[in-house]
Amino acid sequence: QVHLVESGGGLVQPGGSLRLSCAASGFIFSDYAMRWFRQVGNQERELVGRISADGTTTYYGDAVEGRFTISRDNANNAMYLQMNSLTPDDTAVYLCNAFRGTTHFWGQGTQVTVSS
Repeated sequence: QVHLVESGGGLVQPGGSLRLSCAASGFIFSDYAMRWFRQVGNQERELVGRISADGTTTYYGDAVEGRFTISRDNANNAMYLQMNSLTPDDTAVYLCNAFRGTTHFWGQGTQVTVSS
């Protein structure tokens, strides 16, 4: 059974940092590209960034470019999102997504709140 479990969210002050993790199981992790999305309420999910299956290529959305870094550890079936210089606009539920062709898996998300 496929599982994607996000962790590391919480409350952080503006200007602070958080590191999110996404633990994967139930599929061949190294065969899948991975993405981080974020969602505020019922708004459309926003792509934060993605990383290729082998971890050599990354892409970031304009809103986070230069502040967030995505990495992965294929030996331990995990992906990470290092978030720096956080602002209140980064407040959202952060979700990880695995995709390969038309196959997608989703986690349940972890809440990140940026507030003083």
